[in-house]
Amino acid sequence: MLTNNIILPPQTIGIIGGGQLGRMMAIAAKYMGYQVAVLDPTPNCPTAQVSDQQIIAAYDDMNAIQQLSEISDVITYEFENVDLNAALYLEEQGKLPQGAYALEVTQNREKEKQLMKDLQLPIPAFHIVQLEKECEEALKGITFPAVMKTCRGGYDGKGQLKLYSKEDIQAATNFVKQHKYCILEEWITFDKEISVLFTRSQSGMIEFFPIAENEHKDHILYQTTAPANVTDVVQKKAYESAKMIADKMNIVGTFAIEMFVKGEEIFINEMAPRPHNSGHYTIEACNISQFAQHIRAICGLPLIPIEQLKPAMMVNILGEDMDDVLQSMTKTPQGFIHLYGKGEAKAKRKMGHITYIGNTTEQHMRQFEEAKQ
Repeated sequence: MLTNNIILPPQTIGIIGGGQLGRMMAIAAKYMGYQVAVLDPTPNCPTAQVSDQQIIAAYDDMNAIQQLSEISDVITYEFENVDLNAALYLEEQGKLPQGAYALEVTQNREKEKQLMKDLQLPIPAFHIVQLEKECEEALKGITFPAVMKTCRGGYDGKGQLKLYSKEDIQAATNFVKQHKYCILEEWITFDKEISVLFTRSQSGMIEFFPIAENEHKDHILYQTTAPANVTDVVQKKAYESAKMIADKMNIVGTFAIEMFVKGEEIFINEMAPRPHNSGHYTIEACNISQFAQHIRAICGLPLIPIEQLKPAMMVNILGEDMDDVLQSMTKTPQGFIHLYGKGEAKAKRKMGHITYIGNTTEQHMRQFEEAKQ
């Protein structure tokens, strides 16, 4: 339990993780008048550039975690692979309103899928395999194509192997031999992927952002469009499923759930207990961003009812795009460019994003095409 449910400016918000999500949390917090401290092993990381102080240490350094607790009135995190011992310690100190449970579940694909199964939510069929023999047995009862994933870690397509036919069985057993603890899932042929983002307060109030539609390239989110082109039936199912998960996990803060849509059906894929790449459009397109709403939730402030002001499209800027983006800034007024302050522009590394807004979806698509040219 929190010792003080209401955190007001200029009290200090601590953030574990110094990447772009922490940076945008910090910016939202600074606008509201809060002090911000960040714990990250990289000096002058993106979050530190817009914060008041940085603790330079590993995420599982308990001395650093204790130091962050001492200087912060409330603490949040920008990624789910936070050390669980650290999270439990901060929860005991009354500093982590999001709690450790959401991390425990979302760090582990088995626990994630089991929670959804217990709630009787629509998910792909799955098997947990830890031995090569278990993998061989599981593959006998699954239809190809299928996908093998590590139960822990993995993002942007890392830690995954698609299996197209029985010819890939050897590759699957090798994957299990290498990673030990894996999940074998049915491959869902879907029409589109959507993200359901919401923010839930400490009292259980929940506010949903408009559902977003995602497009990936090379397993990395390339483009998000909001609102998504989905039916009322799909929207109702998506929101109801998300609320069941939120209430079951007692979520506090902004939370994202990726789902597959097939006709009028949905299949829940993965969850993130934090603001999400597919919610960046909310900064310009909504009356409150996913980051500002998150800050309000963890600080015990009432949530703001969400409105989408304009249709939007967000495009990620990867390392290989940086030169073109910088050149385009001198030639076109289209798009809101966010650069994350990362030192080196590596291929496939997320360096920033651009959001286009318009009165219609067609209008922001035209803006995007103009900017590309």
